[in-house]
Amino acid sequence: MADDARETLLEEKEENNCPGCKIDRVKQEQRGIPYIHLSFIWLVSLCTALPISSLFPYLYFMIEDFHVAKKEEHIGFYAGFVASSFMIGRALTSILWGKLADRYGRKPIILMGTFSVIIFNTLFGLSTSFWFAISVRFLLGCVNCLLGVIRAYASEVVSEEYHALSLSVVSTSRGIGLIVGPAIGGYLAQPAEKYPNLFSQDSVFGRFPYFLPSLVISLYATGALIACWWLPETLHTRCRTAHGRLNPNEPEYSPNELNDGGSTSRGLDHQKIQSKPSLLRNRPLMAIIIVYCVFSLQEIAYSEIFSLWAVSDISYGGLSFSSQDVGEVLAISGLGLLLFQLLVYPLMEKTLGLLVVIRLSAVMLIPLLSCYPSIASLSGLTLRLVIICASILKNALSISLVTGLFILLNKAVPQSQRGAANGISMTAMSSFKSFGPAGGGVLFSWAQKRQVASFLPGDEMVFFVLNLVQLVGLIMTFIPYISHNQ
Repeated sequence: MADDARETLLEEKEENNCPGCKIDRVKQEQRGIPYIHLSFIWLVSLCTALPISSLFPYLYFMIEDFHVAKKEEHIGFYAGFVASSFMIGRALTSILWGKLADRYGRKPIILMGTFSVIIFNTLFGLSTSFWFAISVRFLLGCVNCLLGVIRAYASEVVSEEYHALSLSVVSTSRGIGLIVGPAIGGYLAQPAEKYPNLFSQDSVFGRFPYFLPSLVISLYATGALIACWWLPETLHTRCRTAHGRLNPNEPEYSPNELNDGGSTSRGLDHQKIQSKPSLLRNRPLMAIIIVYCVFSLQEIAYSEIFSLWAVSDISYGGLSFSSQDVGEVLAISGLGLLLFQLLVYPLMEKTLGLLVVIRLSAVMLIPLLSCYPSIASLSGLTLRLVIICASILKNALSISLVTGLFILLNKAVPQSQRGAANGISMTAMSSFKSFGPAGGGVLFSWAQKRQVASFLPGDEMVFFVLNLVQLVGLIMTFIPYISHNQ
């Protein structure tokens, strides 16, 4: 009896010191929407999205300033490789960061990833050559481990009732980052030319015309880093669950089993032992990751192509927008995306179900993208209104896809494997996305050379190819394993 009492006291002490057990108790006592936890998720998700997207409005002009493209039609080719270098770096290291997050905790990996944004994003703004820009973006991708880890974190820091909302916040803030980032880049790039009364050509912002948007994002990352110091850890590190995770040959117990009723004494011996099957043999997980990769490829290719298409000349089928015009369109559409994701998406998910929302969004995107080449024939206020509405709808549908797949992915694995599972998904997704900007740039450059072709001339071919990728993703949502997982 004395030994049993001693064991009970020891286990209770371990649970009191375990951050995962603490957050489990907080979730059990949780009443109402956990706004503080959602705020942390928002800050980190936005921090990872801004560096990816901020360069799109000015990348065309940056490549032009590097003087590597011999002809104007070749600029898109080189721009694609700069954008892809980030994804290549992230593809190489995502699994490693996911495993480290599963072993040492989510918080240290999140802090490290946020710090990397401060360093390498600032260096990118100081780029003076094509190869330096590619190298810095590649290194940023290698150490920017935030998205996969924050997705695992979002599913753990709130109760199951709010899983859809927390993962919606991840995709919403990421979507907002893909909107606000280009707005920052569009308004703040080349400030000495746009705002000569504030910035002289002899200042650091005149000598490095793309430093200001990078500096602003790095300052935001600094604030996020300070805020994340108070981020609560969710991984079990000092209890029997952690012992089972770190010693895979011994039994592992679920957090709920350990915390049920606050007692972990002799009944623990009769708890169900959980096994850890290989993630690569988890067929629902692999099916979800494949579908996610296809839609991610289409999404990043669209982001690259849209910015190139918007700033290209009317003679090439573009809109002849300035980088500031592109930023303005994307900033306005970002507000609509925010309202949709926070107010409309949770209701849609509860009413229709995840798979219906995913498939419906994929279907609606195809006719929408087919209309884009016709938008170039408009002008003035009509052009701006139509392109803003199209951008809002496109981004809302894309984010609905991503959010649904996030939820399905995290449902497919237990907590102890979520970091690694999201690491695998990030590696696969980043591999696909590394082809997106480069492929999109090559496709866009090729399309500009065939303005008088008889079959799908100019940009019609670009958006036709984007729709083909979208159709492939839609068909793959009918894989039986995905329906079974839902």
